[in-house]
Amino acid sequence: MKTITSRDNPLVKRLHALAHSGRERRQRGETVLDGAHLLQAAIEARWPLKAVVCSESGLARAEHQRLLDALDADVQRYQLPDTLFRHVSPVDAPSGVLAIIDLPPPVAAEPLSGSVVVLDAVQDPGNLGTILRTAAAAGVRRVLLGTGCAQAWSPRVLRAGMGAHFMLEIEEGVDPGARLSAYPGRCLATALGPGACSLYALDLSGPVAWLFGAEGQGLSPALLARADQRVIIPMAEGIESLNVGAAVAVCLFEQARQTHGR
Repeated sequence: MKTITSRDNPLVKRLHALAHSGRERRQRGETVLDGAHLLQAAIEARWPLKAVVCSESGLARAEHQRLLDALDADVQRYQLPDTLFRHVSPVDAPSGVLAIIDLPPPVAAEPLSGSVVVLDAVQDPGNLGTILRTAAAAGVRRVLLGTGCAQAWSPRVLRAGMGAHFMLEIEEGVDPGARLSAYPGRCLATALGPGACSLYALDLSGPVAWLFGAEGQGLSPALLARADQRVIIPMAEGIESLNVGAAVAVCLFEQARQTHGR
């Protein structure tokens, strides 16, 4: 394992750029995994790791040593002093272990089948990562991200996703209306308005494209117009809305409940 102590080292500059700049991630075609759980998920998914970096104190942790032991022999290994590791960490509370991976190639825009999640301008990394994790847990494998969404493979979204990325097909920068033009199932939008129906009154058998917008602005008018049905989640009096991540969880697991119940 090579020890690096200078901020001027090319690897340190590379890590800092990947951790903090979406433009750098796109230009380099790389991103950063943060934390032992995420690295373990990548290893189990057979996702190639290009380099693994540990802080000095992180090397003392048994789970990190187990990760290092599980790596292929050709994976580069580096050690940084704790202060330098904090400099390159994408989060305020450094985990002690990072990895560099290549960004995946764009997902082929094949005809959609089965249930999908469609997100419109969901910009918060924590929300986006939570939604991806929820989709994977509910058995929905394809997620479409319209323009205005956070970068799916940014370190903060990856951390919130807790390994879900490696189980999903994520399309970024899509035109949702165009992708849904030949969709064989129903398009359901969580939104108030004429004809809105309670989630629990719907028959959710068959494929569903779930349309979710960011809190505050909601779905764009164009995407809302694409919906076959507006859906509301019944809530206690005085509560106007749910966090978008919570709304996704309620909807997807109600569909899962109905499906598994049959």
